[in-house]
Amino acid sequence: MRELIEIDFSSYTNIVVLTGAGISVASGLPTFRGTGSIGEEPSTKKYTSVQAVEEDPAGLWHYFSHFRKAASQATPNAAHIALAHLEHHLRPDRSFTLITQNIDGLHQLAGSHNVIELHGNVHRTRCTFPDCTLEPYLEENLYTDSIPSCPLCGHLLRPDIVLFGESLSPLADWKSKRSLRECDLFLAVGTSGVVFPAANFVRSAAYVGARTIIINKEPINPPNPYFQEEYLGRAEEILPQLLERQSEF
Repeated sequence: MRELIEIDFSSYTNIVVLTGAGISVASGLPTFRGTGSIGEEPSTKKYTSVQAVEEDPAGLWHYFSHFRKAASQATPNAAHIALAHLEHHLRPDRSFTLITQNIDGLHQLAGSHNVIELHGNVHRTRCTFPDCTLEPYLEENLYTDSIPSCPLCGHLLRPDIVLFGESLSPLADWKSKRSLRECDLFLAVGTSGVVFPAANFVRSAAYVGARTIIINKEPINPPNPYFQEEYLGRAEEILPQLLERQSEF
């Protein structure tokens, strides 16, 4: 990391932040890519794929029940709190959008409000039947040895998350793209920068002339030319220090 990151947040009108699993490492949750990640484990590859919904729903629930439990026991770290602080202290003429690839719900727990969950939330459950009218709902139940059924239509329930091979929620996709149209500062934190469609967000921000910055523990591989600046380090250390230097937002 460079010794000093100079970002005067008061000079930007529309701030968009994209976060990935790296921001939650200090809260005890794993990453899916990079050193020490779980992305290469056979169970992760199997149960983060859409095929698992039909081929092994019991295994899917078993896998994500463990993640649901871990996420429910985790607490926001200094990076989550710093971003919530930034949002709360922006002047009324500025906007802040936090787009997260994470499914742990820690940004909301830290106090962030304008959060777009690209990949859903592991604490929510929804029906597998597309025409069912059951709304996704928050719950704490763990299904490590059972498969829950929908109380309305009888079809199987599933975690309300986006698996590999599935499309993003149209609403989340639309809100994300809308926020990028007038973005003048794009800050990515704790993300590999290679998972689509989020990997394209920096390009959209660059096209409209935004300053584009990534803060990550490891360099992006391969490099993304649309990031103008890359700073290496722990999000929970960099973000609080960065925001402490601000006199106003």
